[in-house]
Amino acid sequence: MTVSAVGLAVPDFTLPATGGEFHLSAHAGRPVVIYFYPKDNTPGCTTEAGQFRDLHDEFAKFGCAVYGVSRDSLRSHEGFKAKLGLPFDLISDADETACALFDVIRMKKLYGKEVRGVERSTFLIDAAGRLAREWRGVKVSDHASEVLKAVTEL
Repeated sequence: MTVSAVGLAVPDFTLPATGGEFHLSAHAGRPVVIYFYPKDNTPGCTTEAGQFRDLHDEFAKFGCAVYGVSRDSLRSHEGFKAKLGLPFDLISDADETACALFDVIRMKKLYGKEVRGVERSTFLIDAAGRLAREWRGVKVSDHASEVLKAVTEL
């Protein structure tokens, strides 16, 4: 099953995360931002995480939780989170459960070769557990600000 359209309920899922297991259902009654990124400690992913970090207090004012998701291990996530001083948790999706649910795996070109990878994407889930907005093929510049604006409009 995949999250297929804005306005539809997002199925519950559970995955390991820094700070303990993530359960989407634990966030019922408040908005959640889930952003997917390709890999810890890469330039674009570091910039994106830093933008969400810098705006974290603003997201919190609206009761909105923020989570980053990649296929990296918890160990990698712990180091990345500590290095950047991230105030939010990172979800490890090594078996691609959430990646499949949100349909973010794409064939990409890397050094001239086709590889399966995560398409940088962000999803805003409203307090009722419905998909409120989605951004696919995200360009990092000012992305977190755009997501925050959408949260303020919920």
